[in-house]
Amino acid sequence: MNRSIAAALAALNFALLTGCATLSDAAGGMREAMAERDQPRTHVYAAPQRVTYQAVRIAAEKMGYRYLKGGAAQGRFEAVSAVGSGESNRSSRQIGMKVELKSTPDEGTEVSVRLTEVIESESGTRSVMATESPLRGTPQYEVFFRGVQQVLEEQGAAKAAEGAAGK
Repeated sequence: MNRSIAAALAALNFALLTGCATLSDAAGGMREAMAERDQPRTHVYAAPQRVTYQAVRIAAEKMGYRYLKGGAAQGRFEAVSAVGSGESNRSSRQIGMKVELKSTPDEGTEVSVRLTEVIESESGTRSVMATESPLRGTPQYEVFFRGVQQVLEEQGAAKAAEGAAGK
């Protein structure tokens, strides 16, 4: 009888250890998938960080985002879109933008953008919390990057015109 109990305990112990390893693998896979989902989109511009920051701010404002915080010296820019109505009645939706700017060795600037969607269901009641998730599958990243490039080109054209007028 003791042998059968010992064998049962050994089998149970093996099953628990194997299950924990599988659970740990699944949790690790989930963390990797979530981290991959939350990766920012990046683009490099051939302009100094301060100039690129101003272009980021102008491009974001043209897209309807409102400045929250950040600065050229900090290499950060945060903004939010206007609050809009959600898919269901009495829900709301807003998009947050977080931008990081880093100087590159060739005197350019790497711009990393992360867009998140904040949805609050039943916005009339205070008991429901908003959910925030990365915004994927949206053309807003490309529109933003093109907007920054366009502002940089306009600033370059304006400086070239000022330089020609000064001669």
